[in-house]
Amino acid sequence: MACWTAHTHVAGAPDEVLNLLTEPEAIARWSPIDFDIVDWAGDRLCAGDRVRVEGRLAGRALAFDVDVAEADEGALKLTADGPIRLDVAYRVRGTAAGSELHAMVDVSGRGLMGRMLAQATDALLASGALRFAVDRLAGEMRPVLVAA
Repeated sequence: MACWTAHTHVAGAPDEVLNLLTEPEAIARWSPIDFDIVDWAGDRLCAGDRVRVEGRLAGRALAFDVDVAEADEGALKLTADGPIRLDVAYRVRGTAAGSELHAMVDVSGRGLMGRMLAQATDALLASGALRFAVDRLAGEMRPVLVAA
């Protein structure tokens, strides 16, 4: 199907951004697709983790096995495999004013239903869902201003 990218500046340091990328409660706040984690009790995604998630896409209940390939040194790489396959990579690079976050999602589907769901996912991403997700993540890192 397609490969989607987005990037943004984030006010936090790379390790702070990686924490938001790997903490399931934080992921649920900024992810473009609502999901629930099934049978996993970890605090943070780590390389080698295999997590089952359930969510809805195009009005259908779906389940995915998520394999985390990398979750350190400024990078999160994972594959979500279910009716469609999502190869996801986030790279965080430190800058003088925080971090630069680059996100990539590659979508593919097998069989008739998989291709239809992949097209629905492409439509969601084409409408700006990945851009919105990285902006929400960046918004969580904005410093809190205290009124004097």
